[in-house]
Amino acid sequence: MTLEILTPERKIFSDEVYGVQLPGIGGLFEVLDRHAPLVSALKEGTLKILVDKTATTSFAIKSGFVEVLNNKTTVLVEGAVES
Repeated sequence: MTLEILTPERKIFSDEVYGVQLPGIGGLFEVLDRHAPLVSALKEGTLKILVDKTATTSFAIKSGFVEVLNNKTTVLVEGAVES
């Protein structure tokens, strides 16, 4: 699936990934390949990118939203820093 992480200033990340773990306002959740369409609010926390089944990358994010549609996940946040 394609993952994009965007802030008001710039695109932070854009690549093909295995999945992503997100800090939703109702708790942590995960989006994998071919996930059903989804829109959710995000709270401040850690976003973990599952690059493949063994490698991960993390970002500390501020609040925002995520949209999953047609095997593309778009994360719109107020700020993100690789951690």
